[in-house]
Amino acid sequence: MTLFKRISNHEAVQALGPGLITGAADDDPSGIATYSQAGAQFGFNMLWTLVLTYPLMVGIQLVSARIGLVTGRGLAANIRRAFPAWLLYSIVSLLLVANIINIAADVAAMGQALRLLTGVGSAHFYSLGCGFLCLTLQIFLPYRTYVRYLKWLTLGLLAYVATVFAIKMPWTEVARHTVWPSFTWNKESVAMIVAIFGTTISPYLFFWQASQEVEELRADGGGQPLRKAPEYAGKHLRRIKLDTYIGMGFSNLVAYFIILTAAATLGVHGISNIDSSAQAAEALRPIAGEFAFFIFAMGILGTGLLAVPVLAGSAAYAVTESFRWPNGLDLKALEAREFYVIISLATIGGMALNFAPIDPIKALIWSAQINGVIAVPIMVVMMLLAHNKSVMGRFTLTARHTAIGWIGVAVMLAAVVAMFATM
Repeated sequence: MTLFKRISNHEAVQALGPGLITGAADDDPSGIATYSQAGAQFGFNMLWTLVLTYPLMVGIQLVSARIGLVTGRGLAANIRRAFPAWLLYSIVSLLLVANIINIAADVAAMGQALRLLTGVGSAHFYSLGCGFLCLTLQIFLPYRTYVRYLKWLTLGLLAYVATVFAIKMPWTEVARHTVWPSFTWNKESVAMIVAIFGTTISPYLFFWQASQEVEELRADGGGQPLRKAPEYAGKHLRRIKLDTYIGMGFSNLVAYFIILTAAATLGVHGISNIDSSAQAAEALRPIAGEFAFFIFAMGILGTGLLAVPVLAGSAAYAVTESFRWPNGLDLKALEAREFYVIISLATIGGMALNFAPIDPIKALIWSAQINGVIAVPIMVVMMLLAHNKSVMGRFTLTARHTAIGWIGVAVMLAAVVAMFATM
């Protein structure tokens, strides 16, 4: 009997939470820019990458969720207990820098999208408003209400699915490129493959999903981690599997459709250089019409509202767990001052970068490079934690999950090596 048959429809809906939100947050405005560039520059030739990354993404996110669920602690807290302090502080520092740069790119894209939709005002002004809206929601909304809104925001990603059906598509060619890689092996194609891998498998997602599993335990009337309540293991492990499979599937499906949209419109018409997600939306207007432009631009706003809190929140979880400070979106601001201060500083820092003389595209490249580099040691640390019986008790990884996890590490390592080789 399959996982999906063992869970009722009601249970399936209830199961969707950390995995769904984590997957949806992966398709943030900066990710949309990367996927749009892939479609514009290489046409349908990069569609296969989303098929390859799906099982790897599921594998490593399941490890993250399992660590949080079994131990009742986030990733940084577990790293602090099992590894040297210098390793923890190095990882968290790089994560913080990468997340702030990513927040800057995302709020800038949201401001540009609003400017395109309204036709008036300043993109910088709109980006400030979007950043402060994200910050306000995180600080003042109760955790359960906040998560409910995040779940609804994931529907904004369906805009990119709708866009595909608003334009003419050569489906036979699409199917062929989806299952059979076809591209010229050169510096540009290697760089794009690395960019897609780095955008899809990102460190902030690891920290967020593990911490959200801990939040779910707290919100469940004082629920216990599996090490203390092994009798509930079957139910909860099935839940995180379903949640993660669907969440990462949703993420990769949307990324697939973004590449598809850009390939069938921008690529076909010779527009091969996309600097931002907002530029991709604007370029669609004369080619695919107002409807495609509108839903693409609205999708940027929805994904930004979803991703910015995840980026700021994952940084705050990592820092506060490192120093044993109180943390959690279920706590009020005065109960977890440091946690909300870090969320505020990360968000405001990202907003401030929009006014610095920094090329936003170079900032995205820096962020992707940092994420790609730190993803490998973090994934190695996660795999070691998941096999450590003093951490996981009897809930260490199965052989199948172990194989998928280490394959993911190998693929990301190869991507990092290729990135440095082609710089």
